[in-house]
Amino acid sequence: MDIQYLLFLQDFRNGIDNALTPFMEWVSLFGITYIMLLPVFVYWCLDKRKGLLIFSALKISHTLNSIVKLTACVYRPWIRDARIIPAGDAIRTATGYSFPSGHTMMATPIYGGLALCSQKKYIKLFWILAILVTGFSRNYLGVHTPQDVLVGLLLGTISIYIANWVLNYIENSDKKFFAVMLICALAGALTLVYVTYKNYPMDYVDGKLLVDPVKMTRDAWGDAGGFIAFALMWCIEKKYIKFSSTGFNLKGILINLIGMLPLIWMIGNLEDITTDIFGSHHGRLAYQFIFYFYIMVIWPLVIKILTGNKNNKNKV
Repeated sequence: MDIQYLLFLQDFRNGIDNALTPFMEWVSLFGITYIMLLPVFVYWCLDKRKGLLIFSALKISHTLNSIVKLTACVYRPWIRDARIIPAGDAIRTATGYSFPSGHTMMATPIYGGLALCSQKKYIKLFWILAILVTGFSRNYLGVHTPQDVLVGLLLGTISIYIANWVLNYIENSDKKFFAVMLICALAGALTLVYVTYKNYPMDYVDGKLLVDPVKMTRDAWGDAGGFIAFALMWCIEKKYIKFSSTGFNLKGILINLIGMLPLIWMIGNLEDITTDIFGSHHGRLAYQFIFYFYIMVIWPLVIKILTGNKNNKNKV
């Protein structure tokens, strides 16, 4: 049934001469790249606590994705059925295992977190639609089955509620906060050990390995390693920076738009640099540490200096 659905979408794509393919490719690409600018803007400018909720949900979701994906080891649709031909350039980025959808598990905590934090119903609806369109784009492009997307949506949603519970639990208690951050760092480290040393299928077709475990564990080092980096940088910010979001005003918007410029460069270039220096796995880990150090320590310190905020109105 899942393959038939993908074939139906494939026939539709071909029937309209791939008119929607560029849009679906853009939705998918944005869902794993510049989408990160959204929670950063919330964290720096609008509401620190809401930003932390989204980041927490995202890192939980990333780690769950690595564990489930590298445990299930489900092959991509075109490996299961040669009739599936992914659209456009989607196959280039859709490497590795299929289940669950990583794009969906990144979009759900970010867009879903924004929906949860929004007050107006039409804004909530917009973010929910963004999740659904992102998930559907993976089916439309032929790189994920419906169950890949649905389970990704479920796990992403669970991540939001876990993150919300954790934030409520640690609020106003430094002892609970640092204990939870230690647990998060250990969970990330144990995930790295698990995905690095477990056994993987080594299936070949025409002398070519279907899925390279090295590539998959490299991705996991970025995802689970990011969980460790996030927990550590949150501890540093809470103990030494203690900044407040600028607020949605002209000065705050300008400060944070300037702060976004290095982030945009990092998203497009930094990982290639760290990989060249430290290697494929440790390079991904180094990227995450630099990325979250900038988001949670460097620019919050700049915000604190430029705004002079002393009273942390949205302390977590």
